[in-house]
Amino acid sequence: MNYEFRLNPHMERNQTTVSYDEKPGIQAISNIAPELSPIPGKYQAWSRDYEYKRLGTVSLLAGIDLHDGRVIALVKERHRSLEFTEFLGLLHQQYHESWRIRIILDNHSAHISKETMQWLKQYPQRFEFVFTPKHGSWLNLIEVFFSKMARSFLRSIRVNSTNELIERIYKYINEVNAEPIVFKWKYKLDEVIV
Repeated sequence: MNYEFRLNPHMERNQTTVSYDEKPGIQAISNIAPELSPIPGKYQAWSRDYEYKRLGTVSLLAGIDLHDGRVIALVKERHRSLEFTEFLGLLHQQYHESWRIRIILDNHSAHISKETMQWLKQYPQRFEFVFTPKHGSWLNLIEVFFSKMARSFLRSIRVNSTNELIERIYKYINEVNAEPIVFKWKYKLDEVIV
């Protein structure tokens, strides 16, 4: 399964800013025993055995377009330079070739590797990287998305395979993109108390 991301063709801008990061180690967990359904007057909610089976992990490489709120995502087994350049290729396909793509990201080694720099040479002036300061990942808006995803979706998910987990992650991304929300800063920099 793949997810759908389409730009509004009537937009009058020629650049975008994408907040990007990776969420590694998303566990595919299955139940060992069947879940117990609610019983009126006895059990109010679904319950499950505390034991589970680990089926493997996946990494989510994702970015939020800060102008329209849409999430661009790629789910892979790992998150090396190879996967990062694949994500950059996905971004390249999503936006008109004349657009400039600014990416806010951290200092992960894959973002500055020889492989990544070699890949970027194919598209001069297309991508601009803006690195967050060390220990400043909280400045990157994608972290808010990952936090919400972990609390609302990943916390209690049970699947029968890593492929099912991947499909359900893409389904979640599609649902988020069906009604995207653009984040708006509420404070001016000179009003923030540090």
